[in-house]
Amino acid sequence: MKLQHLIENLHRYEVSSECNPEITSLSMDSRNVRKGSLFFCIKGYTVDGHLFASEAIKNGAVAIISEKKLTLSAPVIVVPDSKKAMAILADVFYHHPTHKIKLIGVTGTNGKTTTTHIIEAIHQAYNQKTGMIGTIYMKIGNETFPVKNTTPDALTLQESFHQMVEENVQTVVMEVSSHALHMGRVHGCDFDVAVFTNLTQDHLDYHQTMQEYQFAKSLLFSSLGNTYNQGKPKFAVLNADDPSCEFYKTATAAQVLTYGITETSDIMAKNVVATAKGTAFDLVFDNRVIPVRLKMVGQFSVYNALAAISACYASNIPMETIVPVVESITGVPGRFEAIEAGQDFTVIVDYAHTPDSLENVLKATKELSGENLYCVVGCGGDRDRTKRPLMAAVAVNYANKAVFTLDNPRSEAISQIFADMEAGVLNKKYEIIEDRKKAIYQVISEAKAGDVVLIAGKGHETYQIIGERTLEFDDRKVALEAIQAKKSS
Repeated sequence: MKLQHLIENLHRYEVSSECNPEITSLSMDSRNVRKGSLFFCIKGYTVDGHLFASEAIKNGAVAIISEKKLTLSAPVIVVPDSKKAMAILADVFYHHPTHKIKLIGVTGTNGKTTTTHIIEAIHQAYNQKTGMIGTIYMKIGNETFPVKNTTPDALTLQESFHQMVEENVQTVVMEVSSHALHMGRVHGCDFDVAVFTNLTQDHLDYHQTMQEYQFAKSLLFSSLGNTYNQGKPKFAVLNADDPSCEFYKTATAAQVLTYGITETSDIMAKNVVATAKGTAFDLVFDNRVIPVRLKMVGQFSVYNALAAISACYASNIPMETIVPVVESITGVPGRFEAIEAGQDFTVIVDYAHTPDSLENVLKATKELSGENLYCVVGCGGDRDRTKRPLMAAVAVNYANKAVFTLDNPRSEAISQIFADMEAGVLNKKYEIIEDRKKAIYQVISEAKAGDVVLIAGKGHETYQIIGERTLEFDDRKVALEAIQAKKSS
């Protein structure tokens, strides 16, 4: 695609020269530039892409998108906002890929990963080829690819969507984080269904207030647009039991489909019965009642299932297809995942890293508990400090013994993280074991027959960030090793 043909899609820009090279690729990382690339200078939190424009040209870039004038050997296109220009030009360069697929976005504090996995499974059962983008990985069909962020940048997204279109994907479901919405990473994405799971405290280090956090999530629903196209209808799927539901109703012009357990909703779960082996409820919709038997445990699993059911129902998939799939799912990696090695006690690994999600998981874990419930939990460094005492309080309130340990401390002082956690604890039903591996080993060594151990906070993650080092660490592997060590001792 010729440069001039590409940039004519921008409203405001200034070109340093009238050259019109062929653009063969787009890049925002000078290390990934190749011959024929258009390079975007993006200002990040720690790195300014403008400093790498010369390097990009050396590596083959034939034009630069910049927010300021630069004296370079390639044409420089100066724009007011390089991130927004990148979103626009990526969408054009890749031929508007989200116009050619059904795109389902899931946002909320908790439950995004499980909900997207259920939605994906239902669409696959409906004989659709799917794509998925989320916290754990990106998938095209059954092939997985690593991801850096829950929701990638606009350039990576459009390239990924283009690849999915090329591989005949029909429906894509993706997690949409509040950071991504606020930073404009999903600009250019034509969502068809937007799903809201819940809103509880998280990310206040970034958003500062719950009101700003709530507003950031609303951007997904406002992005559904104001028009009504019968060929591509838009739906907002909202959790009626969450106080933010009404706020998001006002944020969207799309048709709204609600789900819930307590509030009157379009799709409801009634007569919920939770056991250690799963959760049963009556699915009520359109004057119909269908009994559902989940293999997943806990009320939070019911909400995740309802969100997925509603999103697929909005996509015109019949309940006769939806319900059997929901009933067959046993779980998602790192989400209430049982670690089994023939032991006579239960070990659960979960991603819970907010006060609300930790409480929900501990409530569900209580249903499995015999004599004792142990909880190993930490809080991330360089992140929202105000949730730390709340998480600590939840841990000691539900567990017979809570062990506070490291999560991903990053660059923050470890002593500060533990001090924040201890501020929320009024009793001494806890122990601090800084080394996460030692903490997991000790709790598992203490567990007796019938006890339950919950290892919370990292879930599917296979690393631990301490200072500037990223170390290999997987709670599931460490727990398995600890169980095997105990059995052989």
